Amino acid sequence: MHDIKLIRENPAAFDDGLARRGLAPLAAELLAADAAARAQQTRAQEMLARRNEASKAIGAAKAAKDEARAAALMAEVAQLKEQLPALETAQAEAAAALEASLAAIPNLPAAEVPQGGGEEDNAEVARWGTPREAAGCRDHVDLGAPLGLDVESAQKVSGARFAYLRGPIARLNRALAAFMLDTHTAKFGYQEVAPPVLVRDDALYGTAQLPKFAEDLFQTTDGRWLIPTAEVSLTNLVREAILSEAELPLRFTALTPCFRSEAGAAGKDTRGLIRQHQFDKVELVSITTPDASEAEHERMTAAAEHILQALDLPYRKMLLCSGDMGFSARKTYDLEVWLPGQAKYREISSCSNCGDFQARRMSARFRPDAEQKGTRFVHTLNGSGLAVGRTLVAVLENGQNADGSITIPPALRPWLGGLEAIEPVR
Repeated sequence: MHDIKLIRENPAAFDDGLARRGLAPLAAELLAADAAARAQQTRAQEMLARRNEASKAIGAAKAAKDEARAAALMAEVAQLKEQLPALETAQAEAAAALEASLAAIPNLPAAEVPQGGGEEDNAEVARWGTPREAAGCRDHVDLGAPLGLDVESAQKVSGARFAYLRGPIARLNRALAAFMLDTHTAKFGYQEVAPPVLVRDDALYGTAQLPKFAEDLFQTTDGRWLIPTAEVSLTNLVREAILSEAELPLRFTALTPCFRSEAGAAGKDTRGLIRQHQFDKVELVSITTPDASEAEHERMTAAAEHILQALDLPYRKMLLCSGDMGFSARKTYDLEVWLPGQAKYREISSCSNCGDFQARRMSARFRPDAEQKGTRFVHTLNGSGLAVGRTLVAVLENGQNADGSITIPPALRPWLGGLEAIEPVR
């Protein structure tokens, strides 16, 4: 959500930010709507004040035995009472329309975000590890079938973009999730949370999935929504809260199933685990002060990178350009893991600093400890730490052996009872 006051103060900067997103200028249109809404508000306030003034004057007129004046005032009050509700309704509708317009506009990119229209304009920031030679490598679908990856049964039960994990591969998947949670809580100080996966409209509005991205979501018959990411449940923990500065930062992590309709991904990654309607993800969320959010963004990204490094999975770190960032983000790093079965890097984590964009929608504030009056909006950040299914894919493809077995990364072995490899089910 954008602050109309900031747009009033610097409309040119707002339009420049929109231009970097590839959008047309909107400041003049928004300011015109703002002026109209404020004019209606002023008129309603003036009318209410006049009604109260006239009501008081009636008593004075009667006390002075000025019946003609008292009657005129009573008629004026009656007329104002009749007119005021319609004016207040119009003012509320104008304010709601302005808010809806502001809510439909994506966050503005940070100054350091590269200009661009799509993923081809993203900037590589760093690269870690030596990619395994792709020649002779099989992809995770071929590797996974003998290990318990069962897509055919899921197709019969649920349709496309679902999978059963059975036996060794199910155990490996569970170990990866536990390894991520234990690492983020013990090493990086995130608090583990088991959140709801069904949420109301307001929660999705707060993190900006609604109203713009409703088609990407699954809705239940009672009007609730299945979460597309635990970012929704975790970030809304501070909804309508006023925190003390001493409480910040708050850091949350959760392992949840995530549900996405993939409405805009027809024909993409239809084979295997890369793009599913239901998948597990370990999410990271931070709530912090504006002054600390940039450092928190680097810290969060480093936590996600640590998982990849611990698992010895080569990856590259990308700074997304202005045209490839998510709706709520002002700055995003994508981590792309090397998949030798596909001979390419694929996204496995996206870590974003949203600034105060979501906090405004949630009315999430903090009270500064210093001698500052009032409250300020918190900054919110979210990231994948990691997508469990895609990490499973990466472990399978990077750890594959000629006999069909998968070598387990040493750091993961304690979560598998010391097991060094998983082998096809005989």
